[in-house]
Amino acid sequence: MPDSISIQTARRFILGRQGLWPGRRWRGLPGTERAMLAMRQLQLDPLVVIARAHDLMLHSRVIDYRVDDWATLTYEKRRFFEWGGWLAVRPIEELPHWRVLMRRERSQRHWQHVVKEHGPAIEEMRAVLRERGTVSNRDFATHTRTRIDSYRGTKDSALALHYLWRVGDAMVARRERFERVYAPTDAIVPARLSRESSDAEADEFLLTKMVAVAGLTQLNGVNATLLRTVAAPEIKAWRERKLADRELIEVRVEGWKAPRLALGSEATTLEDVAAGRVPRAWRPLDTTTDNEATFLAPLDPVVSGGRAKVLFDFDYKWEVYTPAHLRRWGYYTLPILWGDRLVARFDAKLDRPRRTLVINGFWTEDPALARDDAFADALARGMARFLTFLEAERADASVVPQPKLRKAIKSCARIGQ
Repeated sequence: MPDSISIQTARRFILGRQGLWPGRRWRGLPGTERAMLAMRQLQLDPLVVIARAHDLMLHSRVIDYRVDDWATLTYEKRRFFEWGGWLAVRPIEELPHWRVLMRRERSQRHWQHVVKEHGPAIEEMRAVLRERGTVSNRDFATHTRTRIDSYRGTKDSALALHYLWRVGDAMVARRERFERVYAPTDAIVPARLSRESSDAEADEFLLTKMVAVAGLTQLNGVNATLLRTVAAPEIKAWRERKLADRELIEVRVEGWKAPRLALGSEATTLEDVAAGRVPRAWRPLDTTTDNEATFLAPLDPVVSGGRAKVLFDFDYKWEVYTPAHLRRWGYYTLPILWGDRLVARFDAKLDRPRRTLVINGFWTEDPALARDDAFADALARGMARFLTFLEAERADASVVPQPKLRKAIKSCARIGQ
């Protein structure tokens, strides 16, 4: 490894291992599974403005991705499972490690309070699960339940089912209108995975996964990840042992104060990117991000949590929870990836009855981009693919202030163009 890498190398490495650079390299349902494995975890979000964030993430990585392909793999094929306060789906093979966290959830003060206050409802839902096989909170009429004030719902049945899920006594069997339908864990989990790792095994796995998810990381937030208090000397010893064994490597990035950790198994890939080579496994199946712009979801791991600023010098905040009068860009603004840079953004909403993507605002980082023929062509290709995914017939770009870019977007008037 070189002594340090450039910010461009770091950016391309993060994008490439996520399947976003130099172009889409997976296709269809099998490709969706490979993309989800490469991402390590897919964050779920219920909000639908254009499409749900997790569907947008997979569309940006997978050719011919269809809405809810992730759900087919998770609930029908059981390749993944969903769990957590930070809601994500993860490979089912990892479940024995996560079951340790499910056990640790029981000792969290919040859940102990829930058990004390709603113990009878929890035991009732446990019995209902055994009797019925699958249960949704929607199955219980409001007037038959105790009303509660919780962000998990207004009925005690909602909180009780959520508790059983968080501590591992129930799993999500499927979703209906994005609402969870629960089942007893042993009805969902394959027998070979119905076990629990040791605490040491789980901690080892989860710490390594933190590095794997981020690609380059300072390993912050360990206590929240492991659901236990971890002393600094323990983390230091783990880090030094993994570095000595070359299971981790330390990477310095130009302009970043502290070194980052990366997986030792990805050292060759990082060397290739640093040398200007595209790793063989990353070669795209059709267009590249140079000739087709890609629209990123608000929760995409390459831009969320402040990463857009660190990697791309791109100020980005998902403003969906920002009061309207304080928003700088818009309610549901998507960053635009061109090449290996974030160069623009647009706020939009899908008008389903009119099958029209309505663009509410469009901004470029560099004003010169508005006159760039190559970017206009790449934007048109990206928008055409986007409209096909959304099953929209047109994009309303009347508010786009740049004439060349407005024309490029309007040229995508039919599905498949």
